[in-house]
Amino acid sequence: MTSHMKEKNKRILFISLFVVIAALMRLIPHPPNFVPITAIAIFAGIKFKNIKLAYIIPISVMLISDLLIGFSYISIFVYLAFILITTYSFIVKSYHIKNILLSSLIFFIVTNFGVWLLGGYSYSIEGLILCYTMAIPFFTNSILADLFFSGILYFGFKKIEKKYLIFK
Repeated sequence: MTSHMKEKNKRILFISLFVVIAALMRLIPHPPNFVPITAIAIFAGIKFKNIKLAYIIPISVMLISDLLIGFSYISIFVYLAFILITTYSFIVKSYHIKNILLSSLIFFIVTNFGVWLLGGYSYSIEGLILCYTMAIPFFTNSILADLFFSGILYFGFKKIEKKYLIFK
């Protein structure tokens, strides 16, 4: 195995380890929507050079944890939101705060549209507005979690890169 391949495998291993640790947070008690999955989707989109691998990480985390805690009637919209967030992060390749906030907004718009579309509220403009209005407290938690967990993933991974002088 070449030195380049060993470095690539180490990188994948370290990134995967960070993601698994963050994903475990979804399985412990937490405030509503205060979970690391958006941060994982951002992280995977930025850190993986292979787009397929970038998608596999957040979707796998969701599938495994959903098998343990259960699927929701809006799961398809949740998964779609994470695919969009990973795609966006893969394109911009930046941990800028505006990109994290935009990712939070993508999740909010897509998942709450799903709640409305699947009959959570009346099929009217008023119902759609009410759906988004009722979701604002969850959106606040999402933003806080996305900023918090993105920071942990970014700075934690950066520290490991620096300490072990790998992945340069």
